[in-house]
Amino acid sequence: MKNVIVTGGLGFIGSNLIDLLLKKEYSVINIDKNTYSSNFYNVKEFKKNKNYRYIKCDIANKKLSKIIFKFKPVGIFNLAAETHVDRSIDSPNSFIHSNIIGVFNILEIFRNFSKKNKRSKLIHISTDEVYGDILNGRTKETYPYNPSSPYAASKASSDHLVSSYVRTYKIPAIVTNCSNNYGPKQHPEKLIPKLIYNILSNKKLPIYGKGQNSREWIYVKDHCEALIKIFEKGKLGNFYNIGSNKNLINLEISKKLLKIAKKKIKVGKNVKIEFVKDRPGHDTRYALNSNKLIKQLKWRPQTNFESGLKQTFEWYLNNLNYFKSLNKKDILSRLGLKSNS
Repeated sequence: MKNVIVTGGLGFIGSNLIDLLLKKEYSVINIDKNTYSSNFYNVKEFKKNKNYRYIKCDIANKKLSKIIFKFKPVGIFNLAAETHVDRSIDSPNSFIHSNIIGVFNILEIFRNFSKKNKRSKLIHISTDEVYGDILNGRTKETYPYNPSSPYAASKASSDHLVSSYVRTYKIPAIVTNCSNNYGPKQHPEKLIPKLIYNILSNKKLPIYGKGQNSREWIYVKDHCEALIKIFEKGKLGNFYNIGSNKNLINLEISKKLLKIAKKKIKVGKNVKIEFVKDRPGHDTRYALNSNKLIKQLKWRPQTNFESGLKQTFEWYLNNLNYFKSLNKKDILSRLGLKSNS
């Protein structure tokens, strides 16, 4: 059985990826430093699986080298990152530490490791936000980076670091840039689980500005399927966009969720859409062109948005203890209002 390492495996995408890797008969080592967005609830169903192991470690820590050389993974999926734009506005430090310093540490270790383990690959998972505001069309992999937030800038920096190590040191690595994910196990600081939490808690539904910001949405399992396909079949040194080609404005998502909720539960009288002050530098639209992945690797998303949203709502409804496993302050606090104005 082949070992793979998933960094950030206690998080949303990481835990969903581990689930899929185990089903595909990989042996998985989950490396996570266990921050506010990490959650052992996310991995409880495979905690007793003999092919799963958790190790607490910061990707910026030199201890990571011993882990990698000990387990000799055929692949490393780097999902360990600070990801919330609003938090990056209020406190960029942790974003620089994890998303830049941490990736640099992985690259230095992997540079030495891959000399003797030539079949191993590093898959670095990034975001569509590195491209910045895309008012028209859809961005290909060759589109210039133009990040707007400290979060997006830190991810853009990490992408460039990986690319430079591919070119300079010939490390076997691939970078992926994905659109907004949604699905089970996502922290309610993000839009969809935040709205679901508020619906279930009889609270108002806060929407930035006028709710016109447009995002491309992909169901997390589809993203994870794409990551495994890229790992197994992708061309080393390449960048791959992963998206659904499905854009929706935030206001539409709120209305769709309310419609789903009303069929499942009795919605409280306080559950109403409330427009709140926008965050600084909020991009209007992100949109990816994923034709390269579709044509070269024959991948396509399998979950339409309505079905995925319904599955997501049902998961939270059936896992109310998930919310209890989180710090309430992390769910309720309003971030991203700091600016120099």
